[in-house]
Amino acid sequence: MSNADDRVPVIETRALGKVYSAGSEAEVVALQGVNMRIDRGDFVAIMGPSGSGKSTLMNLIGCLDTPTSGSYYCDGVDVSTLDAEELAILRRDKIGFVFQGFNLLPRMSALENVAMPLGYAQVPPHERTERARQALAAVGLAERGGHRPTELSGGQQQRVAIARALINEPPIILADEPTGALDSRTGEEILALFKRLRDEGHTVVLITHDAEVAAHADRTLVMRDGELHEQEAGA
Repeated sequence: MSNADDRVPVIETRALGKVYSAGSEAEVVALQGVNMRIDRGDFVAIMGPSGSGKSTLMNLIGCLDTPTSGSYYCDGVDVSTLDAEELAILRRDKIGFVFQGFNLLPRMSALENVAMPLGYAQVPPHERTERARQALAAVGLAERGGHRPTELSGGQQQRVAIARALINEPPIILADEPTGALDSRTGEEILALFKRLRDEGHTVVLITHDAEVAAHADRTLVMRDGELHEQEAGA
């Protein structure tokens, strides 16, 4: 886990903006003037309909895209100051991604899928396997390491994806519609797992269009037409 000063927000955006095809007839203002602060150990939902800008915002805070204007500080680091290699290292060490479609490699076992990011980090093979085993155990799949994704249920596949996201012990977990492909009971189990990760000190950011899913978070931010609003309590 990060030893950074807990008073420094783990995610901070200042007047963040994103425009696609700027200056052309196809120009789209996807984000405008987004100010957001998320502290260490927060569980925050970013909610909004399709086209509201929430996926664009996730791509920016996940360092998968660059803003047109404004600034983004990830765990205190101004990401605009980083070159491509430094950005890749920050993404690897600071952010774990969880997607609706699981994004597991079908020919690899659960254990191999979870261990994969450690290969990029040049961790020795024996240590990779041990850490992957621990990560699978942490999400309740200690006995399933040898199974391929097709041999696992949707909920189990998402747990494997979460274990993979946790393998580098990142302070931030970004989850994009993580329960979208799951039935409601399995979705509840995955959301309970995110709450546990928050309790263990991770910062969880959940992207969703579903108010029932967002209600599991401690705080909900709402995207509307590229602008971010804090949802009123009880709204």
